[in-house]
Amino acid sequence: MSIVEVKVPDIGDFKEVEIIELMVKPGDTIKVDQSLITVESDKASMEIPSSHAGVVKEMKVKVGDKVGEGSLVLLLEEAAGGEALAPAAAAPAPAAAAPAPAAAPAPAGPAASFSAAHASPSVRKFARELGVDLNKVKGSGPKGRITQQDVQGFVKSALAAGPTAAPAGAGGGAGLNLLPWPSLDFSKFGETEAQPLSRIKKISGPNLHRNWVMIPHVTQFEEADVTDLEALRVESNASYAKAKSTVKLTMLAFVIKASIAALKKFPNFNASLDEANGQLILKKYYNIGFAADTPNGLVVPVIKDADKKSVSQIATEMGELSAQARDGKLSPANMQGATFTISSLGGLGGTAFTPIINAPEVAILGLSKSQMKPVWDGKAFQPRLMLPLSLSFDHRVIDGAAGARFTTYLADVLADLRKTLL
Repeated sequence: MSIVEVKVPDIGDFKEVEIIELMVKPGDTIKVDQSLITVESDKASMEIPSSHAGVVKEMKVKVGDKVGEGSLVLLLEEAAGGEALAPAAAAPAPAAAAPAPAAAPAPAGPAASFSAAHASPSVRKFARELGVDLNKVKGSGPKGRITQQDVQGFVKSALAAGPTAAPAGAGGGAGLNLLPWPSLDFSKFGETEAQPLSRIKKISGPNLHRNWVMIPHVTQFEEADVTDLEALRVESNASYAKAKSTVKLTMLAFVIKASIAALKKFPNFNASLDEANGQLILKKYYNIGFAADTPNGLVVPVIKDADKKSVSQIATEMGELSAQARDGKLSPANMQGATFTISSLGGLGGTAFTPIINAPEVAILGLSKSQMKPVWDGKAFQPRLMLPLSLSFDHRVIDGAAGARFTTYLADVLADLRKTLL
């Protein structure tokens, strides 16, 4: 056995990068190429691997230190012949020798056991957010590297196993190791009032949680010039009012029509993922869900076969379904079968948000409040009404380039609906 210095290898053009995570500690048994620390520049994060195998004797750096090529990271008691030490060489954890007594303190959390796992900083962060112990996840990447899909698959298996497989107080799911939910007597800090959750929120909460945990969300932001579309809407409503018609066009009705054009051009957005059979189910019908605000919470009525209806028909049906939702009379059939959902906060405000995908759909569109902005037309700035678009999509099905193409095309259609005729 000999003591060796493990230093930062050649990391390219990065001269001084900050340490954001220590991935090993004194006493740990490590292998060659095992990640030791995570460093971060203004452009990227990277893991620094070990050049030797053995037992960590002393750390020479801490979180926040700046390092570069040749910086001393740690002192290592090298294994004979440079091979990794057998697991038995490390001191066994107390929990492995005997069941922990009831009075034993809870573990510090999964972050403490991440050191042996082979995963990128982003995957580690993702796992920490979900409370996943990476040592229990089998990596499918090169050299057993754990990917985000591996973590998601682990969570799915844990959820399928049911809460009974979880450690006491863990919060559900085998191996998730979630810390117990904080329990406080809030009344000792001031006056409180217990308000029961509405039935809708009790139902939607678990669904939203499942969708957020199990779907890798990516959100693409865009702005659509709806100046001419808004002028058409106002002019059309004035004509309807003059004719004593009850039809009242909304911007959302136009967006639904434009979205159908985009869904037809990009069919992967009008689909559902059949992960068990490794296939994507493309739908040849267009049922558009829209989030409706009610006194008891948000519900999502669905306009069936929206591609076969005019903007005025869509607007009328939206009004009828919204009224039923507010009165609590919306039937289950009117909330099923959506292929794509739109959530509009335009009447409330905001510039952008991240809508949660409504499984089993693969995308959802969010609308924020339109604002007049100066837009350069090549010669001068012109006042234009701009509508913010926020498109969340399932990254297992749709990549970033497709998301950008979808929003760009949708913005073009909203700027000139005549493009839907092409």
